[in-house]
Formats: sequence, C-alpha cells, structure tokens
Amino acid sequence: MKSVHNELSTFGQFRPRGLMRRLVALTRASSTRWIGKRRAFFLRAVGLKVLRGKPIDVETLGSKMRLYPAHNNAEKKLLFTPQYFDAAERAFLLANMRDDFTFVDIGADIGGYSLFVAAHAGPRARILAIEPQPDIFERLIYNIRLNAFSTIKAIACAVADRDGVITLFVNPTNSGETSMRIVNAHAKGGHLEVQARSLAGLLIEEGFGRVDAMKLDVEGAEDLILEPFFADVPPAMWPVILIIEDAPTRWGIDLPALVRDHGYDLVARTDTNIIYRRA
Repeated sequence: MKSVHNELSTFGQFRPRGLMRRLVALTRASSTRWIGKRRAFFLRAVGLKVLRGKPIDVETLGSKMRLYPAHNNAEKKLLFTPQYFDAAERAFLLANMRDDFTFVDIGADIGGYSLFVAAHAGPRARILAIEPQPDIFERLIYNIRLNAFSTIKAIACAVADRDGVITLFVNPTNSGETSMRIVNAHAKGGHLEVQARSLAGLLIEEGFGRVDAMKLDVEGAEDLILEPFFADVPPAMWPVILIIEDAPTRWGIDLPALVRDHGYDLVARTDTNIIYRRA
C-alpha cells in the first residue's frame, strides 16, 4: 500500500476554500434521513475528487483536526458528515460523562473518539488513545497537539492477547480497517510488524485503577483482547461502558456471550458497534 505523506505544517494552511468550503457545509447540513444521506454521499464523492488526495484543516466534533479522507473512512465522516460519525455511541458517552471520566480508546485512528471525549469531559478526564499504525499515529499526535488537550495520552502500539511483535494486515483502500486478522479486503494490501501489548499489562502500567468507558475498534480482533483481559484483572478494572465493533464473522469465540457472562447488559446495537454497560 502506498503510504500517505503527513503534512505537519501550521494548521490552517489547508483550510477549505471556495467550492470545497461549500461542499463541506452542504454535507454537514444534510439530514440523517435516507434522502439526506444519499445527497451527502454524492456531494462527498465530488469533494474527494476536488481534494485529489490532499489533507484539509477543519473543526469537527468540538476539535481542530487535519484530515486525510482519501483512504480512511473515519476521516471522510469526520470531514464531510460528522453527524453520521457514531452518533448513538457519542450520545451515550456524553450522557455518562463525569468530571474525572476515564476513557480507553483501542484503535484510536486519528482521534475521532478520543478528541470528542476530551472536548466534552473536562480538564479532569483521563484518556488513553492507542494506535499501532505509524503514519496514523503521527496524525493522531498532530491532532491532539492542535487542541492542547492535556487529558489525552497517545501510545503507539497494538493491543493483543500478549506482549510482543505482531503482524498487521493493511486494507489498501481504508487504513482504518487494518487488522491482526487477514480478510478479503486486505488481499492487495501490505503488512507491517508492530509492537503489541496485552490490555491488562498496559492498563496496569499506566495506572488505570478503573475505566469508565472503553471503545474497541480493531477489525475483528476484539475477542483476542477481551477474553484474556477479563481473566487477568479484577472486576474493579473492567470498564463500566464497552463499545465494541460488531464483527461476529471474524471473532473466534461468541464474544457477546463472553461479555454478557461478565455482567454486561446490552444497551444498543448500531450500524457498526455494540454498546454494553455493566449491570
């Protein structure tokens, strides 16, 4: 896969102008109804052609971000249609935030969830943003620094069932679908070796005695992370809220059953995720 060159110049250099500015405004104003989404997706396709692979500087979900939407679906949504970016999940997090909210973002990508929580949870929050892909991690760091959020700590590693070096398989058309498990979408992509940590070891090392909410978006490897985690740490460290990417065909176990057996109730199932809360 051709790597993306990250442009780390001053924010604002790539602010939308002219037609691009108008397209962003129109897509963001689109409704969540079927016809509104069709309109937004058509205009988004036009916008991507206008951008021609270049980055763009915008404010979205309460934070400044430099986005590269050409090969990352999350960045497409954050740029053109933030109203469609996991709206139910964000609303649930917002309703459960408190002054000292702790949030662990596994598969943080360029920071959509982490920056959203930082923008709304206040100065006493504590956020751990974990992302293994070097070029994506560089963009995550850039976006955090744009907003001077002292509540976020970013860590460059994968989260797996063990510590050590693992192979990630890269989707050439959507870097957000890079996974520890190879699927058809990765057939023409590359792979990279990265350092991995177990979730239990990472949280203990970072001093997390409790976790209010955790998001796992690791493209079908959520079971590899959670099964040993529940076995290795006491219940006091289990997250109160779990947001798990819904990928049952890739899991090696019945992950929803495992989560239910550890005292979680199903809150909602969205287009892409399952939301749980500990009873």
